[in-house]
Amino acid sequence: MNLKDPALYFNRELSWLAFNERVLEEAEDETNPLLERVKFFAIFYTNLDEFFMIRVAGLKEQINANIHERSADGKTPQEQLKAIAQKTHALIQRAGKYFHQTLLPQLKKHQIGIVSFQSLSPRERKRIINHVYEHFFPLFTPIILDPAHPFPKIRGLGINLFVVLRRPFVGRTRRFAVVPVPPSLPRFWYEQKAQQHYFIPIEEIIKELLPQLFPNMSIEEVWYFRVTRNADLEISEAEADDLLKSIERELRRRRLGTIVRLEVHQKMPESRLKYLMQQCNVTEDDVYACNTYLSLDALHQLYQQIDNPSLKYPPFTPALHPKIAQSQSVFDAIADEEILLHHPYDSFYPVIAFLNEAAQDPKVVAIKQTLYRTSGDSPIVKALKEAAENGKQVTALIELKARFDEENNILWAKQLEQAGVNVIYGVLGLKTHCKMTMVLREEEQKLKTYIHLSTGNYNEKTAKVYTDLGFFTTNEAIGKDVAEVFNLLTGFSQQQYWRKLLVAPINMRQQFKRLIFRCMNATKAEIFLVMNALVDTEMIRLLYKASQKGVKIRLLIRGICCLRPGVKGVSENIEVRSIVGRFLEHSRVYWFRFDEQEVLFCGSADWMPRNLNRRVEVAFPIEAPALQKQVKNIIETLWKDNTKARQLQSDGSYKRLKVKGKRVNAQEVFLKQAQQRQPLIDTIPHG
Repeated sequence: MNLKDPALYFNRELSWLAFNERVLEEAEDETNPLLERVKFFAIFYTNLDEFFMIRVAGLKEQINANIHERSADGKTPQEQLKAIAQKTHALIQRAGKYFHQTLLPQLKKHQIGIVSFQSLSPRERKRIINHVYEHFFPLFTPIILDPAHPFPKIRGLGINLFVVLRRPFVGRTRRFAVVPVPPSLPRFWYEQKAQQHYFIPIEEIIKELLPQLFPNMSIEEVWYFRVTRNADLEISEAEADDLLKSIERELRRRRLGTIVRLEVHQKMPESRLKYLMQQCNVTEDDVYACNTYLSLDALHQLYQQIDNPSLKYPPFTPALHPKIAQSQSVFDAIADEEILLHHPYDSFYPVIAFLNEAAQDPKVVAIKQTLYRTSGDSPIVKALKEAAENGKQVTALIELKARFDEENNILWAKQLEQAGVNVIYGVLGLKTHCKMTMVLREEEQKLKTYIHLSTGNYNEKTAKVYTDLGFFTTNEAIGKDVAEVFNLLTGFSQQQYWRKLLVAPINMRQQFKRLIFRCMNATKAEIFLVMNALVDTEMIRLLYKASQKGVKIRLLIRGICCLRPGVKGVSENIEVRSIVGRFLEHSRVYWFRFDEQEVLFCGSADWMPRNLNRRVEVAFPIEAPALQKQVKNIIETLWKDNTKARQLQSDGSYKRLKVKGKRVNAQEVFLKQAQQRQPLIDTIPHG
């Protein structure tokens, strides 16, 4: 069979929508705590916003540029947009219906409600209106629409009031106006009365203030709408004199990008909708009529403001690795043996302690680190600044093009430079996605290298909700490789040879291909891959060939998977599963077994063209037998999950596994294991 046949591939965009549908399923799953389901709803809508800002916007740009290249599954950009619209309309109707018919009544039973402003008592309404008028009225900007006042450049993802006005007693001529909801106001106005919690849509409160915004005018109609803009940055690094300034300019431009989606309520009259479509320069295909409130990504607000532990997942304390708990110094622990951490079940504390000690230790002479995404008040950044202030040579590779974290990373870059850190922005034309820290320490009159490598970011907040693997080692070969990667990032290194690491875009693809070929040529072989996404067609074709050779292949792909399993004669030996649960599965593991040999890598790269071709990525070997056993236990436990796992069918649908015997929720298994081995963090002497 022709392995390039489009019938053998799922569409990338539709596969992503299938992933977001699994997120929606978690919002509907009544075995999850109620407020956690609210949070899953918020994640579902947040995901959709980003999908339109980037992926849908990209397809529209292809069409505008007359690019008609077909996707791996044979669809043109126009055909993909049509399929996306059809699936998205169905998802948002399903979500809105469930939200109103099921979730809101269940919240009401716990005295939590998203209620209309008009449902409040006259006294309550008056109090709220007076408060908003006194404290926020100057923030509101009514914008009249006429030939002298063209449609405003309204903010993407903000809610707007579309107002139809008429001057009393002066003919029947109607005027239109727009009132944007100020971004400084909360999405829902929060009121608490005894044990009852009320959340009032802010646009309904502003609606009551329209007579003050348009005095001596009659308010005839008020409709709410929201636009989504193209948010992808277009930066030609080769022409950018200063990358930081170029990105700052593009961020300002992002706020005014082309409108790619117009959201309205489904009851908006056709005449009003057509007017908005004309003003926003969109077609019917870009209009999404909702059967619920706009901006439900803000449901995070309910989760954060309601302090009811019984409606959330039980809290847990991450375990501290026993070797680190028993050592006076993180350096002593790492020097004694390699350490593998499984976050969030294992605490992220050792990573912070590692950098804090490095910043303060007089024996440490240099620190080098990559930063892709970090938190708003990052202890990692504080440690780097302290190290520089203590006279150590500190180099930070900050990826300014980390999508939606650009502003945060620009801020850290400036602060680190002011503290004396040597800040580098990476390699021309490549995004730096690898997660590495190297600490050089003087020991016995020579430099010893301490390394931390990870599948996830240096972010102590996401380390509590993303599953990742972190690796500490003093292995000399790995240390030399990491030093070479930093030389590649900071200088003009043309290094092609690597001792232990797989490095994209240099040798990672070739080495993974070599390992698949070794499995194909073995008498008995198995491949187990854990990733966020599998998109790269060359790697998929190789997996098909391996399946045809009888290699058993298990794929745990959390998000996008373009490989079609279960096709007779092609992928009968391939099984694909996805786990969506309490924590975001973010680890990448690559396990190859051929005859009596095993090769096990962890890393930062999904098998996508961007990761293997256009990013600096690193995969690191796990060679110590005890650590290999630890990783294999992790992935085998994930594969046994029959509660949060879904299996990809050959028609593209995902079905929950049938429970045979004991129910297994892998994430709960890891939590219980962590509870059994955890010393309390506040008893540890260092850091």
